[in-house]
Amino acid sequence: MARTRVYRDGVLAAEGIPVAEVSDYLADPETTVWLDFCAPTEEDLAAISEELGLHPLAVEDAVHEHQRAKLDRYDSHAFLTAYSAALDTDGTLLVSELAAFITGQALVTVRKDENFPVDAVVARWDSAADLAKNGVGFLLHGLLDHIVDGHFEVVQSLDEQIEELEDLVFDERPRYADMQRRSFALRKSLVRIRRVVLPMREVVNTVMRRDMHLVDAELQPYFQDIYDHVLRASEWTESLRDLVTTIRETQLNIQGNRLNTIMKKVTSWAAIIAIPTAVTGFYGQNVPYPGFQTTAGFWTSTLVIVILSAALYVSFKKKDWL
Repeated sequence: MARTRVYRDGVLAAEGIPVAEVSDYLADPETTVWLDFCAPTEEDLAAISEELGLHPLAVEDAVHEHQRAKLDRYDSHAFLTAYSAALDTDGTLLVSELAAFITGQALVTVRKDENFPVDAVVARWDSAADLAKNGVGFLLHGLLDHIVDGHFEVVQSLDEQIEELEDLVFDERPRYADMQRRSFALRKSLVRIRRVVLPMREVVNTVMRRDMHLVDAELQPYFQDIYDHVLRASEWTESLRDLVTTIRETQLNIQGNRLNTIMKKVTSWAAIIAIPTAVTGFYGQNVPYPGFQTTAGFWTSTLVIVILSAALYVSFKKKDWL
């Protein structure tokens, strides 16, 4: 089932009309129509495709998944591919693909799955009803604004998670396995969001071009605001990607330094322990020596052990090995 809306003279005139009646509304040049399909086939789009003169290649791209985010121009319409992004409760990045046909009087959105929050887009249109008089540009603005704001929120959330990861790096008792798992998960999410965000710069920039005739003078500042958000999200994503790499390198350096410190301490204590072993081994020979089988020999060996061990301990302490 398709979801539909009809705007006439900047006012919501009808909602939920059958697709077969769309052509009747489009006969009025003051009317703007929105149609939404979820996971349709080419046969499902056949009727509206013929009515709006949609290019077969664009219809094919709208049906098939994993298209690159882009804006293509055809004789009778423009074709948009974009991705929404959100983080679920466990921090996993959820990406949903959307295709859209943009004509002079209609916006046809094609969702590849149920995950795209179309209700949030509709709510955004309702909250800016004063711009509805701008026709398809108004609908396109609400759609792109919601998508780009979603990108921005995801990047901001990833930034907060990276700050938490930074605090763990210098923890007195760091959990290296957990930190490594989180750093790789964040890097993976950043790579995915980067693939979604970066192409939007070209998409929004193309939409704003005068020869596309999609944005009028009144909507130009609104689309410029979207473009600014796209640039900020893109630059933020790049900086976070570098930051995750730096955190990982810092973690490895700190781990290596701590390992070196531990090795120094273990080696130093091993040297100290070797002194009693050597002295007692010497006095354990089965041959006569000064103090052999006497109390004086026992106290002499004990004194030698204590003095040499203490001397080594003080020496290692001064060198910061202990």
